[in-house]
Amino acid sequence: MKLADQTVTSFVDLMASDAPAPGGGSAAALEGALGAALTAMVCALTQGKKKYAEFAELAEGVGEKAQALKAQYVDVIDRDTQAFNAVSAVFAMPKDTDEQKAARSGAMQEALKGCTKTPFEMMELATKALELTDSVVGRSNASAASDLGCAALSLKAAIQGAWLNVLINIGGLKDQAFADQYRAGGEALLKKALPLADSIYEKVLNSL
Repeated sequence: MKLADQTVTSFVDLMASDAPAPGGGSAAALEGALGAALTAMVCALTQGKKKYAEFAELAEGVGEKAQALKAQYVDVIDRDTQAFNAVSAVFAMPKDTDEQKAARSGAMQEALKGCTKTPFEMMELATKALELTDSVVGRSNASAASDLGCAALSLKAAIQGAWLNVLINIGGLKDQAFADQYRAGGEALLKKALPLADSIYEKVLNSL
């Protein structure tokens, strides 16, 4: 069964077990899905309300995009664990001969690259979701303003958690150009997303 299809209870029980995956990467993806879902919810609660008619078109557009990001995050919950499983599978490869050792080493490098790409994707999704969330702060149902603050917190946790997963994987790479590319890309996303998340939270906090 896919992780995303499990009940909340079974998912967190599995995460709390001695199984190495799902771990922090899938947890970060779940945080991102929750953040995008909260933004979509606020947009849904804004549409059809006479009081917020001037924001109806904005809410509809942002809501659709937030729903799409939520779906992408749900997909990456499983893909992140699958990427980790590819690393685990390398340890079962034979290493008796020089050829086998070389093959094992090459497979590990490719697996680590896969484990870098999925959390980096999460970082990109979180940045997009935060931009959407920010666009409806003060332009949506005021009764659900706190939910936008919670969305920002979830998305901040998602991008920071994903970043830790990027770092731990590029640390084992021999391809320095690849590692440098993802380190620079991740740092650029953090520079943009973290202040935005904090700004959203503060604006919501000050509105309550």
